[in-house]
Amino acid sequence: MAMKIPKSGFTQLLKDGYKHMQGLDEAVFRNIAAIKELTQITRTSLGPNGRNKMVINHLEKLFVTNDAATIIRELEVIHPAAKLLVMASQQQEAEVGDGTNLVIVFAGELLQQAEYLLRMGLHPSDIIEGYRVASKKALEIIEGLAIDTVKDASSEAELTKVVQTAIASKQYGYEGLLAPLVVEAALTVMPKNPANFNVDSIRVVKILGGSIHDTKVVKGMVFGREPESVTTKATKAKVAIFTCPLDVALTETKGTVLIHNASEMLNFSKGEESKLEEVIKEIADSGVKVVVTGSGVGELALHFLNRYNLLALKVLSKFDLRRLCRVTGATALTRLGAPMAEEMGYCEVVETVEIGSDRCTVFRQEEEATKTATIVIRGGTQNAIDDIERAIDDGVNVIKAVAKDNRLLAGAGAAEIEIARQLQSVAEKTAGLNQYSIKKFAEALEVIPRTLAENAGLDSTEIISKLYAAHAQGKAAAGVDIESDENGLIDAKEHEIFDAFAPKHHAIRMATHATLTVLSVDQIIMSKPAGGPKVKENKDWDED
Repeated sequence: MAMKIPKSGFTQLLKDGYKHMQGLDEAVFRNIAAIKELTQITRTSLGPNGRNKMVINHLEKLFVTNDAATIIRELEVIHPAAKLLVMASQQQEAEVGDGTNLVIVFAGELLQQAEYLLRMGLHPSDIIEGYRVASKKALEIIEGLAIDTVKDASSEAELTKVVQTAIASKQYGYEGLLAPLVVEAALTVMPKNPANFNVDSIRVVKILGGSIHDTKVVKGMVFGREPESVTTKATKAKVAIFTCPLDVALTETKGTVLIHNASEMLNFSKGEESKLEEVIKEIADSGVKVVVTGSGVGELALHFLNRYNLLALKVLSKFDLRRLCRVTGATALTRLGAPMAEEMGYCEVVETVEIGSDRCTVFRQEEEATKTATIVIRGGTQNAIDDIERAIDDGVNVIKAVAKDNRLLAGAGAAEIEIARQLQSVAEKTAGLNQYSIKKFAEALEVIPRTLAENAGLDSTEIISKLYAAHAQGKAAAGVDIESDENGLIDAKEHEIFDAFAPKHHAIRMATHATLTVLSVDQIIMSKPAGGPKVKENKDWDED
């Protein structure tokens, strides 16, 4: 029997069900169109007048926010090209903690400009080469654009001017209220060398009720629950932290016990009781006044804890337990028993306070600089509090960025216009096809001031031309004024609108990288998704 020879052609090489798209029309333009859709979502959320998005994720949890990192995390993007952009912005969030929207909007604009060049007949490799040169040049230009520095990372006024801009972009109108709180919390935990500042040292506790004006900073750690025990306050206390439950130890093995009379029955449970009392007496005798557990507290254990006047608190989050270990200097123990001297922690004051109608437990170190500060956020709805938390998170990350690199750029889109202006003059001196890509890279940078103007309801074309005119006259700090009606420009340095250097530098690098990756794709080959055909639902099926 003769062997069946398959038909020639690419699709015959592979198993059935493979999809194959190639060339500019099918692969590149389709990818750019998908990314354009993604960019449109987050672009209207950029800047102080950014609109909120209402996202309901697959668990039916509602998010109302204009924070690009949150929007993108909760949207399950499955388009592979758009996913590349999502990954780039998530990396920006992980490394710098701010500027995620900048990455997406800028990369989307770069691709849109590239689409124009492709339609004009440039080859993708020419555009990639031009963008690479432009990005290198842009990062050189940005080095010389710093208009101010944070002279002292432990000075309140110096830090407030940076944090204010970061918070205004999320919670416009509340920056004057929230920025000093973030700075106060940061200075409480600022180490001797500011470069070692740890974002994790600032916690946020959200308590419903009150108004945003009741938000305050508490030195130390706040837990949103009251102690299990009757004792609710301890001073100059030794602290023991356990990850295991405070309860009678259960054996792994099974056994049958034969009990003949009532006295044997009583003695049987008495043995367990005396063993547990012995353990808790040991803990109390070692000088411990506060016991914290990451698991449950049994009824019987609670009885003995109260008898020995110990304060017992349940902390169910293992991250919070680790932070508490850092604050008190304790070691979390996995066994129940008296801790050794070096395993104990120490805390000046452990007390229960009432915040709003909720009773909370506070761990506070009075004398020495505390290793943790907590910002207690108050507000009317859960969504509002969540959004304030995101703004505070950005503020804290900006402090971290400034502690490592103290240069500041002009905000309000001024730095972007200045880079664009200088890049355009570079493009004019460049020979060959690269000049087109460099020009388009410069044009793409205009997207930030243009978006700021559009979101504020101003005429973006007019403002961009005014900005170019101002920058040409040497006003390098001229940015978009989102509040004025007539002039439309503002001096960013005078009004203290600053962007930290690190997030901006990082974002331009990330966005360019993602753009080049998307442009260098020329074929998409997709196999058939796994799983058989869908089972048909029988509408007339009777459960009984």
